[in-house]
Amino acid sequence: MASPISGFPQWPRPVRQLMPGLGASADGMAVEQRFLEVISRNLANAEVTRTPEGGAYKREIAEVGVDPVTGRPGLVVKEDTRPGRMVYDPSHPDANAQGFVEYPNVDINNELVDLMIARRVHEANVSVFQAAKSMLRRALDI
Repeated sequence: MASPISGFPQWPRPVRQLMPGLGASADGMAVEQRFLEVISRNLANAEVTRTPEGGAYKREIAEVGVDPVTGRPGLVVKEDTRPGRMVYDPSHPDANAQGFVEYPNVDINNELVDLMIARRVHEANVSVFQAAKSMLRRALDI
């Protein structure tokens, strides 16, 4: 449909076609933020031997998936079912009858590597967002 004033089509608007680039990188940043939250929770609880549910803290695993309703990327957080490490410490209040304490199944080195990867991917999404925003500004200046 043409505008009665100028004769230019009103739809599709060229500037709006640049918006999906902002949305895609914003979705990526949101997913990576959730990854960072899961990793930080694992690191914060790496030595917790007693939780309110009972037993040692269980590591959380984040997996990326697509929401079937919206089609947008999302994160599914699951509990790692692997057993924690057993350390002999009969004086510990959470020691079992044999004197072993179950510590969380969190490997700090793996979590730190995951943290660095998530941070770099988040930074890449920020760069894409900034580039798309810059192109949008230039388009508005034309």
